Amino acid sequence: MTGTLAPAITCHDVTVKFGDFVALSDVNLSFERGLVHAVVGQNGAGKTTLARVAAGLIRPDSGRISIDGKPLALGNVRESRKAGVELVHQSFALPPSFAIAEAMEFGADRFGPAFSSRGLRKRWSAHLKSFGIAADLSARIRDLPIETQQSVEIARALVNDASILILDEPTAVLSPSGVEALFERVRGLKKNGITVILVLHKIREVLAIADTVSVLRGGRLIAAAVPAASLTPMDLADQIVGSETGVTDADDAAALVGAAPSRHAGMRAEARSAVPVLALSKVATAPDVDGPALADVTLRVHPGEIVGVAGVEGNGQKTLVRAIAGLTAARAGAIELTGLDVTGTDLGTRRRLGLSIIPFERNSEGLSLTSSLWENWSVKRLLADPLLTFIRPAALRSDSDEAMKRWDVRYRHAGQPAGSLSGGNAQKLVFSREVDDEARLVIAAQPTRGLDVGATAFVWQALRAARDRGAGVLLISSDLDELFDISDRLIVMLSGRIVADVVPPFSLAAVGAAMTGAGA
Repeated sequence: MTGTLAPAITCHDVTVKFGDFVALSDVNLSFERGLVHAVVGQNGAGKTTLARVAAGLIRPDSGRISIDGKPLALGNVRESRKAGVELVHQSFALPPSFAIAEAMEFGADRFGPAFSSRGLRKRWSAHLKSFGIAADLSARIRDLPIETQQSVEIARALVNDASILILDEPTAVLSPSGVEALFERVRGLKKNGITVILVLHKIREVLAIADTVSVLRGGRLIAAAVPAASLTPMDLADQIVGSETGVTDADDAAALVGAAPSRHAGMRAEARSAVPVLALSKVATAPDVDGPALADVTLRVHPGEIVGVAGVEGNGQKTLVRAIAGLTAARAGAIELTGLDVTGTDLGTRRRLGLSIIPFERNSEGLSLTSSLWENWSVKRLLADPLLTFIRPAALRSDSDEAMKRWDVRYRHAGQPAGSLSGGNAQKLVFSREVDDEARLVIAAQPTRGLDVGATAFVWQALRAARDRGAGVLLISSDLDELFDISDRLIVMLSGRIVADVVPPFSLAAVGAAMTGAGA
């Protein structure tokens, strides 16, 4: 605290437990009114738990919270809102099928009823314009660009004159221009006297926007409202990870905190001359359940090359992965793996040719959380040879044990459910299954999302090792720092098309412009 302003919100000895797990331990922290505060820490540090306690979504096991010196009724969303606290979640909460005007009604308790769509639009027009939202209020939430969806979420959160706004990982799905637009909005809220608390994980963003920074580690408060101007990126990184980072590479350590220029190998001559492990030629698809159709997509990935895929989320990245995997049919064009035409073949065929996939959502697409570790690990091998499920279960269990230990998965026994693993260990389990010596093409989709610094560095090292063994890697990520640091080449996707194919040195301005169409 700077000592010049009264605290808007204060946590007194707040402790939260989930069974034997202590998510927050005796946290004492005050946020001064009218400033931008960042709360940072590794995955599982307690950041989101603290935000949810303040918003009334979680009742702490002990401790109390006061707003402007007055006790807050805990574990009650309505009481937190009455006290002026609003939380915008990382996963947007407004119903995607609702029109903007309809969605604005959620939590709006200071307006009378409106019985027509026209009435709703009239009610919310001025409020939304004050946030620079010029979209048609009859447009569906799901049809809006990501940045506009987030703006609507923030506008909705402020309809009841909230004085404390908490944003949980608000930059996770934004382009560089979208991040800057968000930060301009946050600065505007600050000028209007609103206290903004940001849960963030990118240190460069933290130091660009925050007035104070608080650090949580393992549920304990390490630093309380330290002036951001007094911190360097490496200082803050040390506070976040302590001695437990697991990062052994100095360049990786610097890149993870945004304190060093990107490092990349550049595509080697032998990679350029080899037969591509993946070749898409003018591929077009129907619209996919999770994104737009692909249109005239031509792409090559060579052995010993990491090709990054940049783009605002929802611009065809998921359709691209599903088309390569054979889960979405190509209506036109051709797809080759290791020089063989696989257009029209199924996933099993492509797996047998060396296709490995780290999926977008490890918990829903990569793992069966109720199945055992060894069963989850065996999926790839069973696709290649289904008879193994009947004749070699003991061997599969033994092999899974060996692989998981080699990949440093922290587990009790191979029969425990996958849902019992932490996020980082769950991702290591997926890597132990997918990234082996037989992998010719590794598709890694958002492989570090939700992981802490140490687990992120582990994933980066694993992808580089696969490349160095001669595999081709297609890396899809919303984190440009990640893409710039480990990609040998980048493509940019927009509305189902590849709109840029760039080589190092990468330009943040140029890639960001391509992502939003401004560079067309």
